[in-house]
Formats: sequence, C-alpha cells, structure tokens
Amino acid sequence: MQQPTPVTPDAPAGIRLPLLTQEWLDLTFVHWAMEPDTVARLLPPGTVPDVHDGMTYAGLVAFRMHRVGWLRLPGVPYLGSFPETNVRLYSVDAHGRRGVVFRSMDAARLIPVVMGRTVFRLPYLWSRMSVRTAGDLVTYRSSRRWPGPRGAACRITVRTGARIGEPTALEHFLTARWGMHNAFFGEPAPLAYLPNHHPRWPLYRAELVECREDLVAAAGLPAPGAPAVSVLYSPGVPVRLGRPARPAGIPTP
Repeated sequence: MQQPTPVTPDAPAGIRLPLLTQEWLDLTFVHWAMEPDTVARLLPPGTVPDVHDGMTYAGLVAFRMHRVGWLRLPGVPYLGSFPETNVRLYSVDAHGRRGVVFRSMDAARLIPVVMGRTVFRLPYLWSRMSVRTAGDLVTYRSSRRWPGPRGAACRITVRTGARIGEPTALEHFLTARWGMHNAFFGEPAPLAYLPNHHPRWPLYRAELVECREDLVAAAGLPAPGAPAVSVLYSPGVPVRLGRPARPAGIPTP
C-alpha cells in the first residue's frame, strides 16, 4: 500500500471529459471525531480509514445540488436540482488516493435517487427536504421516505460567520476531497475511484444553532455523543466528475 497522497486545497488534476457536471451550493459541513476502528467495518473492502492526528471523522454534509448534467450536456433545471444531505466517511486505497465513502445520501427527487441507486450503486434515499436562508441563518430539513428507515430525519440550523483566510490542516482534510470510493456499474463490481474537480472551497466559519438528527446512527455509525469538532459553511462550487478508475482496492486475504 502506498502512502496517502498529500492533502491539497486545490484539485490535483483537471477532468477534460466529465462524466457529470453539477454545482454544490449552500453547503454546511458538520463533523464528529471517530476512532478508526469504529468505522473500518463500514468502509468497502479495499479501503481503510483515512486519519488526521490519529482520528478519523464522520461528516454530515447538507447542501443544494444544482443542475446536474451528463457529459457536456446542459444541466437539468428541475430533476437535476434538489436538496441533499450526506453522511460520509474518509477513506484511502492501495494507491494512496484519499476519498470519501458515502454511508447515506438523502435527496429530494425520486428519479435521481432511483438512478443513483441502480446505475451508480450509491446509497441514495428519497426524502422530503428543504433549504431555507434568512439573513445569516441557513436551515436544512429532511425526513426520509424510501427505502428507509422511514422517518429518519435531520434538522440543522447554522449561523454563518466570517470567511476563513487560511483553513487549518484539519479543515483542508475534511473538505479537500478529490474523489469517492465505491463499487460502480453492475455485478460483480470491484472497488473503483471516481475523481472530482472543482475550484478551491470558499469556506466560512459557522455556528451550529440547532442540530437534531438521527441520520448518522441510521447510517450504522455511533450516534454522536459529543459536540461537533468542526462546523463550516460554503456558498458552493461548480463540479466536474470523472469516470470511475479501477482497480482501487487494497488486497485482502
């Protein structure tokens, strides 16, 4: 296994021919520290927990997906725009590629949920959702519809603060993620790595005014028993997703 690649605030390489284009807007990142052994069993075979100062992290990331488009086609205005809330973990593969692993992806449009589950084998779930902004307050709501557990819910309100001039090493570790690990496209489907590219995150301090959620526990993780160690906000970035690259995995006996 190679050493993990350095954490860089800028994407390591461009994506000339994207598989998907989209915008991620009005994002709030809420993170809790976790012991690596606690989450290792939840990662796909071929990856291990990525760590920073001996700890790994569980992230609850709420945002608006905007105008998802295939290849170089224009983004879809209705079906391609919807609120989304993800529970994610941090991974590294045999090539040292750092990424994320999604444990759940609640979204407000049924057709993208079905496509995400069947085509990309991602843990999309159909939920009733909203994102509301009032001054410096942003509120995200979700309540799961299908496939379950039905009623798993989240309500987050943050107060946005000053822009961060130079993020800390931990803040870069949690946000500067240039790919995901997943098994894509059909059976059997070995682990693959899907890269992404976007401008450097514009990050802002954020205060967690309210956080009532059970999505983290519904994703198989321990329910957070301590305050979040990091709360950040970003107005968003345009994103290009590349094609899955194989093989990505760490050999297992």
